[in-house]
Amino acid sequence: MQHRFWKYEALGNDYLVLDPASWGEGAPPPAAAIRRLCDRHFGLGSDGILWGPLPAAGALCGLRIFNPDGSEAEKSGNGLRIFARFLLDSGRARAAAPFQVNTLGGVVECRVLAGGGRVRVGMGRVSFRSGDIPVAGEDRETLHETTLVGSPMTPIIFCAASVGNPHCVVLNPPTVDEATARRLGPLLETHPLFPKRINVQFLQVLDRHAIRIEIWERGAGYTLASGSSASAAAAAACKLGLCASPVRVRMPGGDLEVEVAPDFQVVQTGPVRAVASGEAAADLLAALAGEG
Repeated sequence: MQHRFWKYEALGNDYLVLDPASWGEGAPPPAAAIRRLCDRHFGLGSDGILWGPLPAAGALCGLRIFNPDGSEAEKSGNGLRIFARFLLDSGRARAAAPFQVNTLGGVVECRVLAGGGRVRVGMGRVSFRSGDIPVAGEDRETLHETTLVGSPMTPIIFCAASVGNPHCVVLNPPTVDEATARRLGPLLETHPLFPKRINVQFLQVLDRHAIRIEIWERGAGYTLASGSSASAAAAAACKLGLCASPVRVRMPGGDLEVEVAPDFQVVQTGPVRAVASGEAAADLLAALAGEG
C-alpha cells in the first residue's frame, strides 16, 4: 500500500495531510509516530498532521488535527484552510462553493476562493467565558486579568478566549518579538490557570483595523502564524474596544484578514500554497512502526 502524504503551508505554518485511506488505518498514528513524522531531521517535517477526510454526519467530512508533540488539537485555522485546499485539489470540493468540515472543536464552514490560493473559513463564535476555555476559578468573562510568570516575576495582563481551542491574549507584553514569545510562551502555556494548557498570543495594536501578534502555540512552540490565534487576538481586541472589524492580523509568516461579527462569530481569509506530495519511504515506515 502506498503511504501518501501531501504538504501545504499557510503563512509559513506547514502541515502534512495524511488520508486514512492511503495509510490503511482506521486510527491515526500513535503520538510517537506523529512526532517522528513531524520531525524536520528524522521525518517528513511539519508543524502538525491533518488526518482526514473522515466520515462525518452533517458535513462533507471530518478532520482530526495533531500537534508535532503528538497531542491532538481541537481546531486550527491554518490547518483548516490547508485541508480545504486539499479537498479541492483531490476533487472532493468545488471552488467557491461552501462546505462543512467537522473538527473536535466543532463544525466549520470553508470556501476555497477562485484559483485555490486563498481560503475563507468560518471559525465559529469566540467565547470569553472561563468555563469554555477553560480557565481555573469561578465562571466569569476573562477579559482583563493579571497573573505572574517568570524569574524575576513578570506581571501579565491577559484576555482568555476559546475559538473551539484555548487562547491567552497577552495585552501588556514587554515587547512583541520572538524572544518574548519564546521566554514567556511556555510559562503561560503550562500555567496552573489553564488546566488544558493554552495557546499564547502577544498583542500589539497598530490601529483600529490592524494588530500584530507573536505566537507560542500549545504543543508546537514558537510559530510563524496561527489562524485560530489570529481569530482569538482579533476578537479580543474588538471585545476590549481596541479595534473594530475587519482586523488585519500581522504575524511573522504574513497577514490574515479576520472579520468579527457583533456576536463574535469569526471568519478568516488567507493564503494557502501547495508544497509537495509523495510517498513515505520504507525506511521511514519501519521507523514509524518501531515508534508505535
